[in-house]
Amino acid sequence: MKIAVLGAGNAGCAIAADLTINGHEVTLIKTSHSLHDDNFEYLKQNDGKMTLNEFGEIKSANISKVTREIQDIQGKEMIIILIQTNYHEQLIQRIAPYLEDGQIVLINPGYLSTAYVLKHCADKNITVVEAESSFIDGRIMKPGYFRVGFRNVRNPVGIYPASKKAETIVKLDQLNERLVYLDSVVEAAIHNPNLIVHTVGSVMSIPRVEKAKDEFCVYHEAYTRENPATWRVLEALDAEKMDILEKLGLKRFSYVEACKYRNSLDDSMDAKEVFLNYAEMDTRAKGPTAVESRYISEDVPQGLVMLESLGKALNVATPIATALIEIASAALGRDLRLEGRTVDKLGADVIKQILNDRL
Repeated sequence: MKIAVLGAGNAGCAIAADLTINGHEVTLIKTSHSLHDDNFEYLKQNDGKMTLNEFGEIKSANISKVTREIQDIQGKEMIIILIQTNYHEQLIQRIAPYLEDGQIVLINPGYLSTAYVLKHCADKNITVVEAESSFIDGRIMKPGYFRVGFRNVRNPVGIYPASKKAETIVKLDQLNERLVYLDSVVEAAIHNPNLIVHTVGSVMSIPRVEKAKDEFCVYHEAYTRENPATWRVLEALDAEKMDILEKLGLKRFSYVEACKYRNSLDDSMDAKEVFLNYAEMDTRAKGPTAVESRYISEDVPQGLVMLESLGKALNVATPIATALIEIASAALGRDLRLEGRTVDKLGADVIKQILNDRL
């Protein structure tokens, strides 16, 4: 397939290389100048060569085209958005004039950005796919070189509209990215693991983040077998998430069960044990390295604010989400609700449209 990947950060470069290795013609489009410009310039000067080191197995790919031209999404069967969710609405507005009928827009992760597509691209006959989390975890270690830290064994995605699910699955299966299919994009949005694990672990560790800086790893320090109190906070937030899922008519599914489903094929293993094993991996990337990081500045306003807003609309209490939002806002010195996703910003009517779209 001809695929455009929007976002040339860690996830975008890894997926662009992986899809190229899988036989697809990939155009990698950098959407900003904020990060990884050195890697982008390296790719431009070296025929798009990106190397993946996956636990010692080295594979290189020459990405077909590396550019900053947003209009190059034209003529592509699939467009994959891999940028921070803070900037999804602005990017969707930018690409709207160039989207074409019949295209698939895959947003990874989504946080219900399907609503932004419907809001700004209502005149286009396109299919939206939302993923729970990045297919490949890791970091660009130097220009042109990506070290894989983890690869999910299953990647749950939701498809909108449901009427196009069967034909869209035929296309998505060609990616060879271990995709499995949910009943709704809403499930993918609310089961984004960063909503739970990034927010609790980072906000509860703010003093340690400031002290340790580049040496802090939220998975190695906030989520150890010796941290039962932090785990109880996580479970309390997770219960709020599941209360909202239930109120929406969706299945209650805990964070650890969702983690187990993504990360393990061993159905006999305890779900919490799967997560703890995942957290203990020595290939886990460091982070957050500052309080002003995506673990807080993205996942609190885009994740927790959305959860709190849905809770208010549904009359579901979310005291833990609210407390974490308040603490994070105080730590960063600004009101994260003002830059966050709410039912009003996403569009109440659009959300109802998405919720009603089930086979």
